[in-house]
Amino acid sequence: MGGGDDLTFGEFIVAKRKVRDMPAARLAEALGISPVYMCDIEKDRKYAVSRKFLETLAETLLLTEAETELMYDLVAFAQKSISADLPEYIMKHEVVRTALRTAKKNDIPDEKWDMFINYIKQDESE
Repeated sequence: MGGGDDLTFGEFIVAKRKVRDMPAARLAEALGISPVYMCDIEKDRKYAVSRKFLETLAETLLLTEAETELMYDLVAFAQKSISADLPEYIMKHEVVRTALRTAKKNDIPDEKWDMFINYIKQDESE
């Protein structure tokens, strides 16, 4: 599945909500949804599709950057889509689309992607 192993979006939300000692009804209220809909999300019967909803959820649960990225990925895995934080960036940069298509066509292994990521991170720190 990826970064979350077998963790589901709903399980992730329940765990993070409990860390914050926040009842589901209070989280639902903060998100502007019904407690029933919140229960459906936590039971993986429904997925939050709006990026704004996910941003609000991340803010409300005080998620770290890594936790927020995992949350986006868990929703995307469930929906069989791309993480909500990526399409705008991908579509904004033709070179990114070209790189992804080239990688797909050549079935680039994770090791090469890791090298690329490390190169980018090294460049950031200089």
